[in-house]
Amino acid sequence: MGFTHNLKTDDPKPERWKAPVWADTLKSHFPTEPLTLAQGEELFMEYCSSCHGETGFGDGAAGRSLGSKPANFHDPEVTKQTDGALFWKLSNGRGNMPPFKDVFSEEQRWQLVAFLRKLNTTKTDTK
Repeated sequence: MGFTHNLKTDDPKPERWKAPVWADTLKSHFPTEPLTLAQGEELFMEYCSSCHGETGFGDGAAGRSLGSKPANFHDPEVTKQTDGALFWKLSNGRGNMPPFKDVFSEEQRWQLVAFLRKLNTTKTDTK
C-alpha cells in the first residue's frame, strides 16, 4: 500500500504523506542484524510486496489496481525520511495503506523498517 497517496485520483500532483514531526524522534530498540533483516524481508514479502512490489518500487500487482500508486521505497522522497517516520506510517496507515500497529508487534514493525533500508542499499534495476 503506500506512503504517497492521491486523495483525488484525478489530481495530477499527488499529495505527500507526512508523518508528524515528533515521529522523527522514534528510534528502534532492536539491533539490526542478519536475523532482523531476514524477518523483515519475510514480513515484507508476505504483507507488502503485493502492492509495493518484490523490490519495493511500488509496482506490485495489487498496487496497480489502487487509485493511488503505492510508495516506491527507492524514491528520494521516501529514503530521506527518518526511520521513525517510516515506523509511524506503517503503524498508522492511511487510505489504502492499512495500519499495522494491531497486526505486527513493535519489533516486527522495526524489522520492516530495517528491511526497507536494506532495499535502498541493494543494487536493483531502477524503474
